[in-house]
Amino acid sequence: MEPIRTLRSRTVVLPASDVDTDQIIPARFLTTTTREGLGKHLFADWRYGPDGAPRAEFVLNQAHASGCSILIAGHNFGCGSSREHAPWALTDFGIHAVVSTQIADIFRNNALKNGLLPVIVEPAAHRWLIEHPGAEVSIDLDSSTLTLPTGEAIRFPLEPFARYCLMNGVDELGFLLAREAQISAYEARRGQA
Repeated sequence: MEPIRTLRSRTVVLPASDVDTDQIIPARFLTTTTREGLGKHLFADWRYGPDGAPRAEFVLNQAHASGCSILIAGHNFGCGSSREHAPWALTDFGIHAVVSTQIADIFRNNALKNGLLPVIVEPAAHRWLIEHPGAEVSIDLDSSTLTLPTGEAIRFPLEPFARYCLMNGVDELGFLLAREAQISAYEARRGQA
C-alpha cells in the first residue's frame, strides 16, 4: 500500500444512495485474489452497456472525472456483502478516498485495511460537496480534516491505529511483521520464566 498523509484532488460525484458492493464490483469479477486490473470492472454494470461500450452518461466515463482521486458518494455507500474486491477496484481505478454521510461498517473496515480512506462527514458538508462536483478539496490524515475550497475545515472520525496504518502504508500484517524482533524477544523472555 502507498502511504497516505494528504490528498488533494478534484472530486467526482456519484450521488446515488445505498450503493452496494455488488454495484461497486459485480460478483462475476470476483474470480481473482489480486488487486490489479479490478479498476476496469469498477461499477461495470453502470459504466458499460450490454455491448461493452462505455456509457457516456456515467460520471466516471466523463472527461472531468479523469484524474479525480476523491469520490463523493451518496448516503450509505458500500452496503451489502463483504468483499475486499470493492475497495481494491476503487483504488485500482485511482480513487483514494470515499466521502459520504454514512459508509457501511464492513466496507469501511475493508477499505481501511486496503489503503482506501473512508471519510464520513455531516449532511451540510456532504450537501455542499454533492452540489459542487469537481471542487478541489484536500484531506489531511494527521488532523483528520477535509478542507473545502472555501477554506472550511471539516473534521472526520478516524481511529488512531487506522490512521497510523494509512499514513505509513502498512496493513495489520505489515504492522505486526515490522515488530517481529520485539515479538520474538518477548516470546523468548516468556519462555525463560
